[in-house]
Amino acid sequence: MPSSITSNTASGIALNPQSSEAPLVSGPADSYADPILPPDIAPGVFGTYGGAQSRFSNGNSGNSGNNRNSANTGRVGSNGWRAPIAAQQLPDLGSGGAGSLTPQAERKLGERVMRELRRDPDYLEDWLVRDYLNSVSGKLAAAANALYIGGYRPDFDLFAVRDAQINAFSLPGGFIGVNTGLIVATQTESELASVLGHEMGHVLQRHISRMISNGERSTYAALAGMLFGVLAGVLAHSGDLGSAIALGGEAYAVDSQLRFSRSAEQEADRVGFLLLAGSGYDPYAMPTFFHRLERAAMNDNGMPAYARTHPLTGERIADMEDRARRAPYRQPHQDPEYGFVRARARLLQGHSRSDYADEISRLHSEIDERTALNVAANWYGIAYGQMLLERDDDATAALANARATFTASERAEGEPERSSPSLDVLAADIARRAGHDDEAVRLADFAQKRWPQSNAAIDMHIRTLLTLRRFAEAQALAKRETAAHPDQPAWWLYLAQAGAGSGDVLTQHRAMAEKFALEGAWPSAIRQLKDARDLKTIGYYDLATVDARLHEMENRYKEERLDEKGEGV
Repeated sequence: MPSSITSNTASGIALNPQSSEAPLVSGPADSYADPILPPDIAPGVFGTYGGAQSRFSNGNSGNSGNNRNSANTGRVGSNGWRAPIAAQQLPDLGSGGAGSLTPQAERKLGERVMRELRRDPDYLEDWLVRDYLNSVSGKLAAAANALYIGGYRPDFDLFAVRDAQINAFSLPGGFIGVNTGLIVATQTESELASVLGHEMGHVLQRHISRMISNGERSTYAALAGMLFGVLAGVLAHSGDLGSAIALGGEAYAVDSQLRFSRSAEQEADRVGFLLLAGSGYDPYAMPTFFHRLERAAMNDNGMPAYARTHPLTGERIADMEDRARRAPYRQPHQDPEYGFVRARARLLQGHSRSDYADEISRLHSEIDERTALNVAANWYGIAYGQMLLERDDDATAALANARATFTASERAEGEPERSSPSLDVLAADIARRAGHDDEAVRLADFAQKRWPQSNAAIDMHIRTLLTLRRFAEAQALAKRETAAHPDQPAWWLYLAQAGAGSGDVLTQHRAMAEKFALEGAWPSAIRQLKDARDLKTIGYYDLATVDARLHEMENRYKEERLDEKGEGV
């Protein structure tokens, strides 16, 4: 989140009540039959899209395509090559007075912004962080499904941004950006989940959609221009969605109309709280984290970005405290992966070798001074930093300390001995970079078998095979991943690299075309398919397939150019 570029376009469409197709629901269907709302939420909180019928859809629930269990492989053509981007039709954006974008249109706009955002050097392609963030969002989304919260089921796609500011931001269509500074600032997984739940509340309640469609000129061109203004704000690390939109077009420059309203923030708080409590996290985490940000705002010269873009009023904090007091007690859940990902984020915030060295020193000091929140995680961060500094022996020794400390802590808590994706993937990465070929491929294969649902483990296995020039194995694995998850550009890139290494030029061109298409680089994608079509060795069947895909891409490119001119709606 990398990142899901397309979504199941059916995910926001309500089933016809008369349809014979059974709706996908979770939780007790009889408990919250319309018009009864879930407990502890005010009437009207669901807004325009809160009808019970709209909460039953035939799309995948909860998490994005990054969740390997929710892949919609039915979108892949029989030849395994067709990426889902071609199947999307130009959505109906509605008139300026329609009140809100359709879920499909909102997703499409979000995808256009994400294409540009992924090109920024501070967009993090780190699979371990993305897998973890999406695992948390998956638990929160499951709670939303169980309580029938929200007017539709977006494919949430969370991604990380290298930015020390404490902030997170929502984009149209279920894309949520999380600054590394936010991950580092939290002290428990529940605190992180509380912020993610708040942002997911904005998405589930369609706040962004309603906000950007208030203007009278809701053409695709106007909305796209506005959203590229959002992108400008994100890349400038302002974190201010409202002001960023104002930068995108003069028609939307009235800032008071663009910021999330106080009622929208309170609504997102309440929805986020329900998701937090319903997922087994600590309900006190939300007011606790709010209080810490409030204190930071008072003590620092500059207000934290999150407090600046999500004003922390006393009323909001008191409301969350009251709800936490009334929530039934549960033993808070915390995944061991949280500590490792938090430590990894500390290193990922750096840009240079000196930054890595400074962070390693701080992690060591916290261990020595017994102020580390999680000693095993600190050792993991040290190991990752030493690897980035190409100190392979030191990295291996630190990782061994991380494993030993983690195992000891698990035994002390009565847990069975176990590992984590972060530990196993880092072990393979250290061996790969150190040139220990046999050990690297053994560890990479082991990590993938131990964590078959981990994109990070699969990514490391393919990269290791490519590094060792075992192209046939890499190509087989990459081809399997493109068939199962065709909306991930990374798998297409690896397939192209493996094809080039093995001399399979046709595969190389076709895979690069799909990667470029997912990134919106249509001229480059078209050029790749034309090169494939011109190969002297191409067979009749492959030629027909390439020609058909070329026609689809050319049509999609034409549609987007019309959209940009305002002629496509």
